[in-house]
Amino acid sequence: MPADVTLCVFCGSSRGFEPRFAEATAEVAGMLARAGVDLVYGGGHIGLMGVLADAALAEGGHVAGVIPRALVARELAHTGLTVLHVVESMHERKAKMAELADAFIALPGGAGTLEEIFEQWTWAQLGIHSKPCGILNFEGYFDPLRAMVAGMVEAGFLSREHADLLQFAGDIETLLAKLGYPMPATAQRAAAPGEEG
Repeated sequence: MPADVTLCVFCGSSRGFEPRFAEATAEVAGMLARAGVDLVYGGGHIGLMGVLADAALAEGGHVAGVIPRALVARELAHTGLTVLHVVESMHERKAKMAELADAFIALPGGAGTLEEIFEQWTWAQLGIHSKPCGILNFEGYFDPLRAMVAGMVEAGFLSREHADLLQFAGDIETLLAKLGYPMPATAQRAAAPGEEG
């Protein structure tokens, strides 16, 4: 893992109905912190976003949040981060996250998570940046999306080259390796049975 890597993580502002989503998010965040990966995320203390930040901070990780002022006013900001960037709009939030990050990944989440990773994937297609984008396909959560991307290629709306700019994997070690940032062995854990891309 190169030094001073900053990974932008998009994930849900809810925890989901199953505890395993939060458990997996905490495990991933802890592994990234132990590997020396700095994190940037949406700055909230709720949902998987809060789980991600708390778990990384607990392992001594550097966590930067980026949050619009309107959400700070609603008391949604995480107050214990390494640094919290307060911006004026959602557009500024995404631009700041993109500026700070070397790569982008999405964990389970909803419409906002998809919108954020899709924007970065689109920017990569357009050559606005050359930063890698990935989906952590925990327990097949993103299988329908992966099928949709394949369908876009088959229907002629997306080139294979552009499809390959969005990588999928079922565990964080494999995903980071696909993005060009392999984790050191000391930070890895054994993949669970059935964990595949």
